[in-house]
Amino acid sequence: MQIAKVRGTVVSTHKAPSMTGVKLLLVQFMDEQGQPIPKYEVAGDTVGAGINEWVLVSRGGAARTESGKENRPLDAMIVGIIDTVSVDNRSLYSKKVAERF
Repeated sequence: MQIAKVRGTVVSTHKAPSMTGVKLLLVQFMDEQGQPIPKYEVAGDTVGAGINEWVLVSRGGAARTESGKENRPLDAMIVGIIDTVSVDNRSLYSKKVAERF
């Protein structure tokens, strides 16, 4: 899994039938210092993530391991919304702090 920040939405009115009902979000990956890197990807979202939230992104075959979803043509899936991230006893991100701004 990788940590990413939701930067926007992607709307596709014509898509494969297996993708019906899947919300698509544009995510930007974060480095180990909590800084955005210039790498973006479109990820499916079934957990209800919103703009500017930090999320966990599962990629490759792992993005399709959820029961009943194995045939979706997804390379990336948002599998969790992050509450906090800390490294070496230093906070990189807190959803509660981010919501105040």
